[in-house]
Amino acid sequence: MRTEGVFSPQTADDAAEAFETVGPAAQTVVRETAKAMEFDREEYDRRVTGEVVETARDALFASLLSVTIGDREEWEAWRDEHPGYDVHETGSESVERVVWHAAPATEEVVAATFQSEEEAAIGTLRRQAFGRIYQPLLKDDVPGESDG
Repeated sequence: MRTEGVFSPQTADDAAEAFETVGPAAQTVVRETAKAMEFDREEYDRRVTGEVVETARDALFASLLSVTIGDREEWEAWRDEHPGYDVHETGSESVERVVWHAAPATEEVVAATFQSEEEAAIGTLRRQAFGRIYQPLLKDDVPGESDG
């Protein structure tokens, strides 16, 4: 069993703080990507909207979520140690490997089973964790940044 990632917020405030910290990085990534695509000022102003920067921030935050990768036995042991968590598991119970992200702030855990495509499972799981746990938690806490 191993853990990968940066963000493992313990509270809603921790999640909001982590989410806020990736805002400037998301703006920089979007700006530099637009530069690499040779957008002139007019095209940049037209295409790089607040929604684009928000999407980049969402994706950046999700990609940095801490996940645990283990086998089914380790996953079941974790579940036994955290009986109060609401579990959202996707995949097949007959598959041996599991990746999961636990959110103490909401007492939820999102898990996905996989056989061999570990990186794909991790990426998918992080997006699911963001959409299921953090997006609803953060939607009212952190206003969208729209100054690209």
